[in-house]
Amino acid sequence: MTLNILFFTITIRKRKVTLQEAAQQEMVEKLYEQNRDRQISMHNFM
Repeated sequence: MTLNILFFTITIRKRKVTLQEAAQQEMVEKLYEQNRDRQISMHNFM
């Protein structure tokens, strides 16, 4: 009888976000919200 055991260790670390990346992400979210609001207003208009 052969018993083969294989173990994996997975380490998850929170990624550090730079100031530039945070500003970029904030701008993307703001533009996304503006476009979504524009789509909703056009949908309600029609």
